Amino acid sequence: MKFRFAIISDPHLAVPYTINHDHTRFSIVEIGILAIEKVFSHLEELDLDFLLIPGDLTQDGEPDNHSWLQQRLAILPFSVYVVPGNHDVPTLYSTQNTIGFQEFTKYYRFHGYSDSRQCYYTHEVLPGVQLIGLNSNQFNDEGKQLGCLDEKQLTWLEKLLPQLKDQLVLIMIHHNVIEHLPRQANHLLGKRYMLDNAPLLLDLLKNTGCRLIFTGHLHVQDIAYHNNIYEITTGSLVSYPHPYRIIEVERTCQRDINLNIKSHRVDRVPGWENLTTMSRQLLGERSFPFMLKLLTTSPFEISMKEAEKLVPHLKYFWADIAEGDNLFDFPEFPTEIRHYFQKFGSVKPDGTPALIDNCAHLEL
Repeated sequence: MKFRFAIISDPHLAVPYTINHDHTRFSIVEIGILAIEKVFSHLEELDLDFLLIPGDLTQDGEPDNHSWLQQRLAILPFSVYVVPGNHDVPTLYSTQNTIGFQEFTKYYRFHGYSDSRQCYYTHEVLPGVQLIGLNSNQFNDEGKQLGCLDEKQLTWLEKLLPQLKDQLVLIMIHHNVIEHLPRQANHLLGKRYMLDNAPLLLDLLKNTGCRLIFTGHLHVQDIAYHNNIYEITTGSLVSYPHPYRIIEVERTCQRDINLNIKSHRVDRVPGWENLTTMSRQLLGERSFPFMLKLLTTSPFEISMKEAEKLVPHLKYFWADIAEGDNLFDFPEFPTEIRHYFQKFGSVKPDGTPALIDNCAHLEL
């Protein structure tokens, strides 16, 4: 069995009159529709079986942006499956500017949500290939948005997975389940991108032999591995380096699974002929407060004065992480801090390079 699918993540789509010009964010939502149209044109040339979009489909859950995407997906020549990101359902109930949580499934009933009463689903995308779309957006009693799986969803999943033991199971969820950055699950700046109850989900998947998770949210190109499970997270289409992935899968007679992963980039769109250079520069210019916070919080908690001396060396640090397959060394840094930043590179536990974030061949 062979098949091919694509991943576009975090496109943050916004029709022009809805665009919120936030001068602090790292993404360029102004190019979202231009970029996704360019990707669609490429994918339409391929013999593609389906497309996955693991969340943050829209800028901030605007009804008109969900409507635009709903209508655009309807005319693609291949199936498309989505899950909600935190930006797609920012509020539990609808407001003048955003859809409510329960409305999401009604927009995407042809893209996984055949049962509009629940915001998670399973669907046999091809014979022997089962996709599970999970919802990682919950709300507490005060209406605050959380990144976790609710008990009802976990119970549903626990009953479902044993029934799929002979299938190739693909899990799609917005929040990260496996760490893609050092100490991500515990760090002040990284844990908000993680699923709060990730260990519960990982135990369920490990016990039933599921080995593939597809996520977004973090806006980086990265492939992480933990306890025989791969998590493939894809960067944002509207943030450097504007990536998307095409994955070819082959299942052999011995039931081995081979994945060939190839990443592509949108390097220009009309009006943005030097998009790559501009978006990298923007990420560098806006990273200063983020890097300052990284240095002055745990584990180092160095003084602001010391941090301000080091931050200029980190101007493109986040851009290089987002790009994937980069190695880091800052010899001018104190030894402990230098070793810490080295761990952000694409390295194995033994410190040797592991350049698999963009193009890889995985054997399951």
